[in-house]
Amino acid sequence: MPASLVEIKQNLDNHLGETVTLITHESRHRTIEHQAIVRETFPAVFVLDLKQDGHEFDRASFSYTDVLTENIEINFN
Repeated sequence: MPASLVEIKQNLDNHLGETVTLITHESRHRTIEHQAIVRETFPAVFVLDLKQDGHEFDRASFSYTDVLTENIEINFN
C-alpha cells in the first residue's frame, strides 16, 4: 500500500491511458471488480473509465484518500 497521497497520484500519473483493475469495497462482505482505464488525474481526484458491455464506458471519479483508506484498490495490469 502506498504511504502517501503524493505516491498514489504519481503512480496513477505513470499509468495514464492504461487498463487497471478496480476493486471497490461496497460493504463488509461485498466487493465489485471492474476493468477500467485511467483517464485523468487532478490534485484531489482521479477519473477512471469503467468498461461496460460492448464499447460503452461509464466514467467514475475517486479521491486519492479512497485508495489510502483502502475503500478501493487499484491493481495495475
